[in-house]
Amino acid sequence: MKQIIAEILMPLALDKPYSYVVPAHISLAEGDVVLAPLGVRETFGVVWRLFEGDPAKLKPISKRVDAPNFSENLRKFLDWIAWYTLAPRGSCLALALRPPELDRVDNIRLGVRLAGPPPARMTAARQRVLEAAEGGMLHTKRALADMAAVSTSVIDGLIDEGTLETLAMAPPPIADEPKPDFAVPELSPEQKKAADYLRAEVTKAKASVTLLEGVTGSGKTEVYFEAVAEAIARGKQTLILLPEIALTAQFLDRFSRRFGVRPSTWHSGVGGRKRERLYAATASGEARVIAGARSALFLPFKELGLIVVDEEHEAAYKQEDGVHYHARDMAVVRGRIEQCPVILASATPSIETRVNAERGRYGRVHLPERFGGRILPKITPIDLRKNQPLAGRWLSEPLLNAIRETVAAGEQALLFLNRRGYAPLTLCRSCGHRYECPNCSTWLVEHKYRRALVCHHCGHVERRPDNCIECGTVDSLTSCGPGVERIAEEVAEIFPDVRRIVLSSDMPGGTERMRQELEAVAAGEFPIVIGTQLVAKGHNFPGMTLVGVIDADVGLTSGDPRASERTFQLLQQVTGRAGRGERAGRALVQTYQPEHPVISALISGDADRFYREESRVREYAVLPPFGRLAALIVTAREREAAEAHARLLARSSQPPAGVMVLGPAEAPLFQLRGRYRYRLLVKTERAVQIQAYLREWIERTEKPKGNVRVTIDIDPQSFF
Repeated sequence: MKQIIAEILMPLALDKPYSYVVPAHISLAEGDVVLAPLGVRETFGVVWRLFEGDPAKLKPISKRVDAPNFSENLRKFLDWIAWYTLAPRGSCLALALRPPELDRVDNIRLGVRLAGPPPARMTAARQRVLEAAEGGMLHTKRALADMAAVSTSVIDGLIDEGTLETLAMAPPPIADEPKPDFAVPELSPEQKKAADYLRAEVTKAKASVTLLEGVTGSGKTEVYFEAVAEAIARGKQTLILLPEIALTAQFLDRFSRRFGVRPSTWHSGVGGRKRERLYAATASGEARVIAGARSALFLPFKELGLIVVDEEHEAAYKQEDGVHYHARDMAVVRGRIEQCPVILASATPSIETRVNAERGRYGRVHLPERFGGRILPKITPIDLRKNQPLAGRWLSEPLLNAIRETVAAGEQALLFLNRRGYAPLTLCRSCGHRYECPNCSTWLVEHKYRRALVCHHCGHVERRPDNCIECGTVDSLTSCGPGVERIAEEVAEIFPDVRRIVLSSDMPGGTERMRQELEAVAAGEFPIVIGTQLVAKGHNFPGMTLVGVIDADVGLTSGDPRASERTFQLLQQVTGRAGRGERAGRALVQTYQPEHPVISALISGDADRFYREESRVREYAVLPPFGRLAALIVTAREREAAEAHARLLARSSQPPAGVMVLGPAEAPLFQLRGRYRYRLLVKTERAVQIQAYLREWIERTEKPKGNVRVTIDIDPQSFF
């Protein structure tokens, strides 16, 4: 006798679902969340398919779970990611599944309200409580006591006498309704033209991708807010992806000023019951706008009408662990599946997005000028071959003079160096010993504030010793090269009476302290700001008129094929922090290579020239977006095992026409978190179906043994 069979996908590193019989008393639909036995325990899973079949030897599903259904579109999206990234489908499901805590008991909020006659004994305090409670509204005891300026014991007395009663209060709404007409801005003609284009795309309710490109300070956020307003007015949901949690606070304030309420936020800092309620509110449609990190892409939207990817060029959108996906590219895929427009916003778009726009695959709207007639900062190089800092210093005299002028004028200066900590290397002057991480093949970075040596890859921390651990020489350690802490020390020596602050992602205090510090900088409380790339992205500091780039050459020596692009984007973004207020800005760029194409393009302000030249080089080399790349990273705890399997992979590669396999070679970061690493790189022509080739290759190769692992990264962004 045939029964209903359910194929259940589990959030485990498994590619295929398991089949279970559906008991007659359980009503299921495809996409439902269930509990099912797996081995000796029960595991959450999602019904991927239902069909009639023979139930022989199949275990029954335990129960249907009260959780949002995975729509057909969401299941298609997860299947597509699994196909594209070659990750197990169960691992992709784990990105989206947020099962409820079945044994959790929610705390009930109690409120009080008027219910009976006045008390037998009336006092002035009790009278104030009765006046505050008029109207029959429910209030918490503390709120009512504060309104009446009494202690909660007065409230308790009135409850005992029957004047007030206690009732369970409904939980506060998880998401407020944004108002599309709350504060409609006055847009410039260029902004209005761009906003009208984006509104029209939302109105069509069809899949499309538009690049919103504009110089720093041109008002891109205000423009795409008008598309968000259109989606809200049409009863649709909007997803806004942000690359960094540090950007969230300022963004939320801007959103609130435009729409009257803050959007719902989804990132790693949202946890517990709030996370579960927001997940459900997204599925029900209650949450109209979600702003979040890349993980928000996997929420179960009920009626998604718009996706915005802010700062679309940011490398932070690439997930480097587990499932290797790029949130920008996957946002385009989800928009196509959901039949909704996608907006990619950036002042410095990625080469991939730029080329797609130029070739007509994406639409493009351009904001060439800053809002309000403000001009872009003038960028001037400081040739360090001619203007060398004093011995042991890192700030050249032209830059120091500019800082003095800026501070004297009551304005702010930003000193930018993309190196955390005090120094990137510590060594012994006596024996030459260099302090290296025991788990990774990288130098330990000195953090002087913490008196520690830290690995920025695995998190290893050790105390900075007083004596060399190799030769025992006392007081022989020296710091090589600068980090932001060392620049701050130099600033303190030269400008002892000027307030300064260091902004770096590894400073203590977490996101709340970071938010407070960014607000203080925006308020002009610190004339000198020293920061890493954290300060380069999306922040608006009205009083900042000078940006000094300490070492513009840092990123140009990398073997990464995107090194020039990333350096140009970062420097363009950070110099764009200057002159965003009423006063004009300027930027000084310290470099040993002022003639380098990246530095030349930055100084000339001709971004189009840089993009043309970089695209030409990429096309000649058949690199993305004109070709395809995939990385295979072989890791093991023993070097010999990793190398042996990497060589086995190379021997079995059998690349067809249009495919080139490079390697294996030791990874630039040869040891990471105690594992040895070998890399192979697959390079193909654009038309080659790289996933099909990789699947065939992996299937015909002997499976890894022991603790050997093979990770596949389609479209790699990192080459360390």
